[in-house]
Amino acid sequence: MKTLLVTGGTSGIGYSAAQALAAEGHKVYITGRDDARLQNAAIALGVTPILCDNTDFAAASAMAEQFKHDGIALDGVVLNAGIFYPRPFELESQSNLELTINTNFAGPFMQLQALLPVLKNPASVVYISSIAATKAHPACAAYAASKAAFEAAANVMNLELAPKGVRINCVRPGVTLTEVQAKAGMTPEQINELAESLKAIPAGRILSPDDIVPAVQYLLSDASSVMRAGCITVDGGFGL
Repeated sequence: MKTLLVTGGTSGIGYSAAQALAAEGHKVYITGRDDARLQNAAIALGVTPILCDNTDFAAASAMAEQFKHDGIALDGVVLNAGIFYPRPFELESQSNLELTINTNFAGPFMQLQALLPVLKNPASVVYISSIAATKAHPACAAYAASKAAFEAAANVMNLELAPKGVRINCVRPGVTLTEVQAKAGMTPEQINELAESLKAIPAGRILSPDDIVPAVQYLLSDASSVMRAGCITVDGGFGL
């Protein structure tokens, strides 16, 4: 049994990952920024909740200190918490750019730094990236940059953290049906149209969070122990 942390575990890929990992018998902690949703998710999943906003660096440090105080060491971390607010480049705002970078890049970057003292040797870190890191999509410049930034940083981290036994790999999901579409401002009709359009990809449908979870499980497992800075793309053939 491993002790694992999944950030952003109240919905989407994070929720499904926590559910699958808990079902395997692992001790799982999840973070969320809405306490009511966090508590409800934790009860439903049978995991331990930690209130922590991905953009609050002080909260990340406090979380790490609590782990240390409680004598908890982590075998693995899934850096999943993130946002997606698409805007055309010409209409991008400084506030949205800063929020996207802080949530998708700076947040997990600083969380991982804070958690280093409570990571075991060895430990596996899995970053939930996106195919947007390498494949261009309209209105996704800030989002793509935020994901690609962490992937680039992870290359350096893998070199620096190797003596500590910490390895970092990424999963690049394709278009996955979660709450992110509604949060991005899409109407139910637009979401249905998106799902219909993805029937044309080789997989024949839009992806679900459960499609992404096996890649996360593999990267957390000992079977992937020699992988460093690897990126597993799970997109249903969207990029072909």
